Amino acid sequence: MKSTLISAFVAAFSCIAGSIRRLPLVIVATLVVVIPSAVSYDQVDVISLVTLRAPASIAMPAADARFADFGIETASIETRHIADWIADSRDNTDADFVIVDKKFARIYVFDRDARLQGSSPVLLGAARGDDVVPGIGTRPIEQVLPEERTTHAGRFVGERGRNTQGEDIVWVDYDAAVSVHRVRATKPAERRLERLATLTVDDNRISYGCINVPVAFYESHISPVFAARNAVIYVLPEVKSARQVFGSYDVASAHRLARTQP
Repeated sequence: MKSTLISAFVAAFSCIAGSIRRLPLVIVATLVVVIPSAVSYDQVDVISLVTLRAPASIAMPAADARFADFGIETASIETRHIADWIADSRDNTDADFVIVDKKFARIYVFDRDARLQGSSPVLLGAARGDDVVPGIGTRPIEQVLPEERTTHAGRFVGERGRNTQGEDIVWVDYDAAVSVHRVRATKPAERRLERLATLTVDDNRISYGCINVPVAFYESHISPVFAARNAVIYVLPEVKSARQVFGSYDVASAHRLARTQP
């Protein structure tokens, strides 16, 4: 009986451990692991993480169509498409969510009911592309080639963490060492603050893949969203279509079709 209970406990722990990518330092010190160059040892809210891991069903709801509320904010057609789809399908699983529009170098923060809370210009990976380079998160940053410095597209569960300098950040993809963090002006030649301030988009491509936001915006919108629990981050593609990446649908068209069906 005792061995059976032990086996069951080990199996259950293995299932939970498979969903956790960040552990307390005391535990990590006992493991032999390969970690990204910007590692965090913060403890993860396991319940929130497991809840958000799987997207909600995208089956058409019986209720009337739901749309995201942008207020007076302007946004690209693709950003509105994804925000409306999230609102209608509840793909955010009742959590706050963030949309990163790579084509227009902009970030949008929404509450759980798809109401826009704020937006800001961002700096993104210097290389264009929607796919992550396998194993890039385990390489020293100086070994990342220019063409590999992409901010890859996809749906991610954003998690609080810290980098090797002790700065609080939000992990987008921990394995690829991609995060949302405050813009750093440590290299004057890169002109990161100036790039954020311009109205053009092309000069917003400068990072190794991380999403840089103004310090004030991080403090007022990013940090509070992830203070209590995790949230979903949608990084829109720039080569592929949003429908290819997320399996999204046009809300207005889909509901019209649903109403005409017997």
